[in-house]
Amino acid sequence: MAGIAELLSGSRIVIVAGPGGVGKTTVAAALGFTAADLTGKKVLVITVDPARRLADALGLIGLTSKGSQVSPSDLDKAAGHKVAGRLFVAMLDAKSSWDELINRHAPDVATRQKILSNPIYKNISSRFVQSHDYIAMETLYELYRSNQYELIIVDTPPSRHAIDFLDAPGKMADFFSSKLLRWLTLPARNRLLMGLFKPFYQVADKILGAQFLSDVAEFFLLFESMYAGFVERAQSVAGILENQSTSFVVVSSPESVPMKEAEYFISALETRHLRLGQMVVNRALPSYFRDPGAVLLANKLQDDYEIYATEFLKKGASLEFIKNSEFSQVRLGALAERVFLEVADSFLNFSSVAVEEAYEISKLPVDDDQITLVPHLNIDVSNLNSLGKVAGYLASGSESPTM
Repeated sequence: MAGIAELLSGSRIVIVAGPGGVGKTTVAAALGFTAADLTGKKVLVITVDPARRLADALGLIGLTSKGSQVSPSDLDKAAGHKVAGRLFVAMLDAKSSWDELINRHAPDVATRQKILSNPIYKNISSRFVQSHDYIAMETLYELYRSNQYELIIVDTPPSRHAIDFLDAPGKMADFFSSKLLRWLTLPARNRLLMGLFKPFYQVADKILGAQFLSDVAEFFLLFESMYAGFVERAQSVAGILENQSTSFVVVSSPESVPMKEAEYFISALETRHLRLGQMVVNRALPSYFRDPGAVLLANKLQDDYEIYATEFLKKGASLEFIKNSEFSQVRLGALAERVFLEVADSFLNFSSVAVEEAYEISKLPVDDDQITLVPHLNIDVSNLNSLGKVAGYLASGSESPTM
């Protein structure tokens, strides 16, 4: 085995990352399909915000944070043979995951209830973007420790920069120990300061809403009891990410802008001494658009389209659709010329784009055997069979799928 197949066989965690809008979630699900088929493992794909159509593609009514198994018979049918492994898919529910974290690590029942009912906590756990990144890493940590799955594939949270989720544990630890939060909680620690700050709190409450700053202070004071745990788990997560059994798959489409972001991510992995397993270039134009022979034929067709159109009509004169056509021979000739010219022009236009894509791919700071191309499909990934086609390209590492 080589490429993706070897990566999936030798990993316990595969983290799929890259810019938005390049099919990252679809690739993550297809990697799960490939892993279940090629390695026979019990595989979990966990994603943050999957499109509704992805759940449909997997044959699932809905995705939950607990993990739903993809029907084995449906997997077998899509693969065209018996799939040895099992595939589970889960959607990260940030709010529920935060609640579970508090339930596990709050020092006592009273602290737990106060945190869960605090308005600031409710907003942070459901709306704060950094909290999604952090809780994704927390969830990964717990899943890894549980040994419930032999392979965990993580579709990373949507972030302005794909690297954000890696730094989330450290950022959250820094956030809870920042000077701003110490200042906000200072009055609650000292009765004298509480009196001095009272006029400010009253004015702020009128502007920001009743009890706003008081709720902030209470929330962070309560969280202080778990601060040591945050730091400890951040270090544990870092250890998991640096482990040789953890690999990163960077996904991009072949256009210039997402490729630059992918290059940035690859550089960030190298800086952090994290392992890049594969670079998947999704929706790439097939290589035949760059074939010199095909380009030569298209140029010839573009130059002599009138001749080819005439020959086509002569040879096809006995065909039913020409004999029974309501158009005159002159009209058919004009239409044939237009079609032939459009075909030639279209091919050459696609050829130019394919050359640009190949140039962008050649600039990637990775070895050729670390690049897997998934060609642009003329179908929407809307069911398990079409997802299986993506999985086939990933498994083969070429333009000829194995599934």
